[in-house]
Amino acid sequence: MEHSELQDADVVIVGGGPAGLSAALSLGRARRRVVVIDSREPRNRFAAHMHGVLGHDGLSPLELLERGRAEAAGYGVRFIRGEVRAARAERDGIEVETAEGGIRTRRLLVATGLRDELPDIPGMREQWGRGVVVCPYCDGWEHREDIIGIVATSPRSVEQALLLRQWSDRVVYFENAVGAASAADPERLASRGIRVESGVVTGLLVDVGGDVGDDARLTGVEVDGRVIEVGVIFTGPTMRPRDGLLRSLGAATTVSDLGDWVDVDDDGRTSVPGVWAVGNVVNVRANVSLSLGLGSLVAGALNAELVAEDVAAAVATMVAA
Repeated sequence: MEHSELQDADVVIVGGGPAGLSAALSLGRARRRVVVIDSREPRNRFAAHMHGVLGHDGLSPLELLERGRAEAAGYGVRFIRGEVRAARAERDGIEVETAEGGIRTRRLLVATGLRDELPDIPGMREQWGRGVVVCPYCDGWEHREDIIGIVATSPRSVEQALLLRQWSDRVVYFENAVGAASAADPERLASRGIRVESGVVTGLLVDVGGDVGDDARLTGVEVDGRVIEVGVIFTGPTMRPRDGLLRSLGAATTVSDLGDWVDVDDDGRTSVPGVWAVGNVVNVRANVSLSLGLGSLVAGALNAELVAEDVAAAVATMVAA
C-alpha cells in the first residue's frame, strides 16, 4: 500500500479484533474511508476455538478475524499491519503516525483490547488457552466431566468457583497466596461440595512424556509439595487495558475495583473530541459476542456524528455562496 493512499481518512481504527473489525465493516458499508491499524496479536490468540458465539461456535478466533478482514476489505477498508507510533489531536482532525507515514483522520476509534497478566506460577503461561482458562461460559461445557481447579488470585475467585459448580460436581478451590476465604465463604463452598485446598500453588503438572508446550495435557497442580489431580484450571488474570494511546491523548479515566480505566459514554466517545473507544480497552466484560455488537453500535453513532458534521459544512457552504 503506497503512503500516498493513506493521507486522509474519515476514521482510523486502531486494533483489528472483533470490536474493531465489526466497526470497520459497518463504516465501510456506510462508504466511509476507513483505515485499520492492527498488530494482529488478539487477546484470544492462544485459544484453538471460541464458544458461545452464535453461528460460529467452535470456530478458531483467528479464523473469525481472517474472515472479518476479508469482509471489511470488500467494502474498501484499508489495513496496515503494525502499531501506531503517536497520535495528536489537531483543530482540523487527528494526526496518526505509523511506520508507513502519517494519516490525517476525522475520527479515531481505539479498539486495542487488553492483556492478561497471569499468576507467576511455572507452567501457567505455557498452558494459557488450553489447560488454563478464565471464562466458564467459553470453556465450561468442554470440561463438564473434568475435575475443575480454581487457582485463586483475589477474593472474587470464590464466586468463580461457585459459578463453575454449575458445570461439574468435582471442583477444587486452591486458596493459593490469596489465603483463606472470608468468614462466610467456607460454608458457601462446602454447601456446593467444593473442595478447598490451602497452601501456595508452586507449579502445574502435565502428562507423562510431554513438556509444558503445545501438546502437553494438564494433569495436576502442585501445592506445597503435594500433587492434586485436575483436568483444567480456571483462574482470574489481572486485566490490563492497552490504553496507552488513549492516555497519551489525554482521555479521562475512572478508578474502580478493577483498576483505572478510560471513560466512554454509551456510544463510545471519550473525553477527547474526535476520539472514540470500544471493546476490551474500555470494557472488561466485552467477550467476542459483546465486542461484535458494540463495534456495530459505536460505528453507527460515529457515522451519525460525521453525517451531522457533513450537513453543517454543506449548509455553511450554501449560505456563504
